[in-house]
Amino acid sequence: MKRIYIVCSLAVFLMIGLGITFFLIRDANAAIPASTTFITQSGDTFNFGKDKTKLKLIEFIYTHCPDVCPTTTQKMVELKEDLVEKGIYGKDIEFVTITIDPYRDTTKVLQDYKKGFQIANDDNWLFLTGKKQQIKENQRQLRKITNALQFQYKDPGNGQFIHSTFTYLVDEKNQYIDKFPMGKEFNKQEVYDKILKRLE
Repeated sequence: MKRIYIVCSLAVFLMIGLGITFFLIRDANAAIPASTTFITQSGDTFNFGKDKTKLKLIEFIYTHCPDVCPTTTQKMVELKEDLVEKGIYGKDIEFVTITIDPYRDTTKVLQDYKKGFQIANDDNWLFLTGKKQQIKENQRQLRKITNALQFQYKDPGNGQFIHSTFTYLVDEKNQYIDKFPMGKEFNKQEVYDKILKRLE
């Protein structure tokens, strides 16, 4: 009987190990498809395949979010200040905020959201959405990137989205490097250290 317990325990540990390995390999191989295209807060077209110059810290939000999204954006504002002081913000890394609610989050709404956080209107922190008249195409483009990064989201019908709570760091080729918790759990120092380590 004791031998059966030992064998079963070993089998359980093996399955757990294989599961962890699978997710680590999956994340390590994740990359944003080059064809993924959005509209910036200024109305310009942004294509991930053509932007291969900097690291990107990617945040998914919707502007009606009551807690996690604005908290994360505020923490990213603070992180930005540290990166500016280090001299690498805009030079080696840029921020990308993508709405999961492109129907309501128009370019004007995203501009107002930026202003609310006193984020400078430059090309180093982009806010991305889609065209309101092309909602199906918007969702198709959005799914390309959320599926690649394993970010889950769903609108239960009341406009309050249920979504994953991670931000993502990707390299110059838009390949996954690491992910970090959103909201109060977003550790500015941890993200800062990871960015600097990557740039060494």
